[in-house]
Amino acid sequence: MGADLYNNLIRYFMTHLKTLRDASDPLQDEALLRYYATEWDRYTTGANYINRLFTYLNRHWVKRERDEGRRGVYPVYTLALVQWKQNFFMHVQSKHQKLAGAILRLIERQRNGETIDQGLVKKVVDSFVSLGIDETDTNKGSLEVYKEHLETPFLDATEKYYKTESEAFLAENSVSDYLKKAEERLREEEDRVERYLNTDTRKRLVAKCEHVLIREHSEMMWESFQGLLDFDKDEDLQRMYALLSRIQEGLEPLRKKFEEHVKKAGLAAVEKLAGAGGAAAAGDGGDVDPKAYVDALLEVHRKNSETVQRSFRGEAGFVASLDKACREFVNRNAATGNSSTKSPELLAKHADALLRKNNKMAEEEDLEGALNRVMILFKYIEDKDVFQTFYTTKLSKRLIHGVSASDEAESSMIGKLKEACGFEYTNKLQRMFTDMSLSKDLTDQFKERMQQNHDDMDISFSIMVLGTNFWPLNAPTHGFNIPAEILPVYDRFSKYYQTKHSGRKLTWLWNYSKNELRTNYLNQKYILMTSSYQMAVLLQYNGHDTLSVEELVAATAIEKAILLQVLSLLVKAKVLINEETDQYDLNPNFKSKKIRVNLNLPIKAEVKAESSDVMKTVDEDRKYVIQATIVRIMKARKTMKNQPLIQEVISQISQRFTPKIPDIKKAIDTLLEKEYIERVEGTRDTFAYVA
Repeated sequence: MGADLYNNLIRYFMTHLKTLRDASDPLQDEALLRYYATEWDRYTTGANYINRLFTYLNRHWVKRERDEGRRGVYPVYTLALVQWKQNFFMHVQSKHQKLAGAILRLIERQRNGETIDQGLVKKVVDSFVSLGIDETDTNKGSLEVYKEHLETPFLDATEKYYKTESEAFLAENSVSDYLKKAEERLREEEDRVERYLNTDTRKRLVAKCEHVLIREHSEMMWESFQGLLDFDKDEDLQRMYALLSRIQEGLEPLRKKFEEHVKKAGLAAVEKLAGAGGAAAAGDGGDVDPKAYVDALLEVHRKNSETVQRSFRGEAGFVASLDKACREFVNRNAATGNSSTKSPELLAKHADALLRKNNKMAEEEDLEGALNRVMILFKYIEDKDVFQTFYTTKLSKRLIHGVSASDEAESSMIGKLKEACGFEYTNKLQRMFTDMSLSKDLTDQFKERMQQNHDDMDISFSIMVLGTNFWPLNAPTHGFNIPAEILPVYDRFSKYYQTKHSGRKLTWLWNYSKNELRTNYLNQKYILMTSSYQMAVLLQYNGHDTLSVEELVAATAIEKAILLQVLSLLVKAKVLINEETDQYDLNPNFKSKKIRVNLNLPIKAEVKAESSDVMKTVDEDRKYVIQATIVRIMKARKTMKNQPLIQEVISQISQRFTPKIPDIKKAIDTLLEKEYIERVEGTRDTFAYVA
């Protein structure tokens, strides 16, 4: 009974579908789709009713037949779909994919800008999905029919369409226009999936479009990238980045070009500043102004950093390219020549200018911001130890001469350096501040003691006692006769200090000390601010009106070369007159607009010595840093081959400076001599740690 009913139902469906088949044969394109969609609606609605009528058949006979393994028997609604597929759908499709072809032609019309009935397309496409039936489980759907009859031809048609369109478009339009077009087309296709295709198609459709619209024209995009950078075409750069980031390895050529672009911009900025010929030829950046140099580098960094954030969405690869390029041009440019120490020196000088009193920069803008910008460049400096040594030297001068803008600014900068390089890097700097405050207390205590002892000092006096290990200061190499006028104070303090700290030795740094002298021989009284050497010279004129160089050398014990420089400053300031060779007279007609006259200007020997001293200190420090690093590594590893040891040393030290391989080898030899390490017997290049 069930089988008869079932077979009659099949015949009923077949008869109905034959009528539809005959009616659809003459129809084409949109007319065919309309007819198909209308009949599909009617048919599925009817099939639903019939399915309910035959609930009993479904529940018993069909279930039993399927349980017994007859796969050709379906629940009534599914049977209706199977019949539609076999007797109508396949018939229409078999004629040159008439149905799918009609859909594809409609989609192409939409791509060409025409308006189409999207609801109609969706209905037909949904029917393709509904006709996919899983033979094993009729409750499950399958996309087999949809994929075979619609998705595959649709993807092929899409590829063909965009291939033709993109080539034609590029032949007549600019790359900028193409980027807009490609972006638009990708958006449209994603939208298409939402509107009337199955969501399963999205991935394959997008991949196909990306291949045709982006991958196949990527060479052209890469080539035009430089032009967009040169003319700051932000929107186009954003588009190009967004498009090329969709394909594998699409951004790598851009990153390389961007790195080269930034490097060129940085080198050009310094070249312009150094006046191409002058400093570049000199190779030492001698005539480059530190502020102008730092500003030029920062401007290149700022501009390209904004490009990375705005156009490349701060993508890590572009950030790395920017950093790599900056590291290159900050350390090697027209101002530095072959010297790796010039950039850290100029940066330290700029930081020094920022942190000094009467600094116009601090008044004009936010000092904290200026220091943060120094740190941007500091990050790229390779020889951070050179910066550290110059910075320490400059800081010591600021503290000794009391010309620091503010303690807050100083400690803020030290904090930044500590954050970037660790405690060890700034340890000396912090100790210098400690010494300064201890010295202030010491001066007060000394004055108090003198008052208690009724040793009335007619000279006001303040002292700085600075730790040898922390301050980059050198004691004078020549003698110095302490003038009788200050000798009592000198003796009193020396005795006082010895009683307070019995084991310590004081080395007096006359070359850094300064004094104030009052004039009594002129109608107008002046206060002359002098160095100790100038004071020693001028005090000789309390007993003489004229003195020869030899007499002054004998009286002061200052080296002749330095004494001549001291005298030339005093002659230039018109305090002394030098009318006869090697003869210096006190000028009785000295006049100045200021009551306080500053004579304490640096002498050439000091300025030159500073740079060479710094480099000597750096070289010495590096030797010990390399040795200490080797010992630390060997202590942890016990034995190690030569090559891996050298590589490990480089990787550990490169944060501070780039060590040279001959220096590392020299350090290994030194440690072998000192017996910190030894060669392993029977090998040429393996070392062992000696406990």
